[in-house]
Amino acid sequence: MRILIAEDDSILADGLVRSLRRSGYAVDHVKSGNEADAALSMQTFDLLILDLGLPRMSGLEVLRRLRARNSALPVLILTAVDSVDERVKALDLGADDYMSKPFHLNELEARVRALTRRGSGGGPALVRHGSLAYDQVGRVASVNDQVLELSARELGVLEILLQRIGRLVSKEQLVDHLCEWGEEVSNNAIEVYVHRLRKKIEPSGVRIITVRGLGYCLEKPATNCAAPASASPSATNTPAEPVTNVPVPPPSADVAANARPK
Repeated sequence: MRILIAEDDSILADGLVRSLRRSGYAVDHVKSGNEADAALSMQTFDLLILDLGLPRMSGLEVLRRLRARNSALPVLILTAVDSVDERVKALDLGADDYMSKPFHLNELEARVRALTRRGSGGGPALVRHGSLAYDQVGRVASVNDQVLELSARELGVLEILLQRIGRLVSKEQLVDHLCEWGEEVSNNAIEVYVHRLRKKIEPSGVRIITVRGLGYCLEKPATNCAAPASASPSATNTPAEPVTNVPVPPPSADVAANARPK
């Protein structure tokens, strides 16, 4: 999950960034309204934490422009002005939640979890896929009631795939959702994260299908894919993965149920 914080108070922003990163989120920070507007125009985020009192462009204007682009990005408003009129304006412009400063970090993190669940479809707190279970509140995955030890990146990959079961997710989409500005993440690194995650969820019977040249797909429970044949590692020593070579739909469509891994 990738979060943008638009906050001109550096001390507050640093505290938010550290806290959310410890919880496993990728976090970017901007200090002005025009920087926030530019970032939202060019990048993909899962949540915006927006201060209303930003310099060079107000938080309300940032929000208005965001919704004018037909973005459904969840927005959590922060402000030092506890004004009913301000709250009404922000909510009318499309804000999803509102917190007045000062606030407790544990409450903010709870609101972040609620908003990111809502942004991913507003499903139940516990997501089940076969014998794989994922607790969206605690951000804990388990197989047959045994908790999986996942790194922050592996957990992020699993979250994205669970949100798009049966649909293709490209490596570029994974980078956009998992990585902060300035991070250098290669395609090989994404392949390693997926490979490690795949090994850990194999006991659940859930498969991550690799569609060569397009990306990855978390297999739908109803599909009947053949068991992947053994494959030798590539010349770059990236892990062997099940790969489909049959024609595939574009990333917005479901992977065909008869995709044949090899």
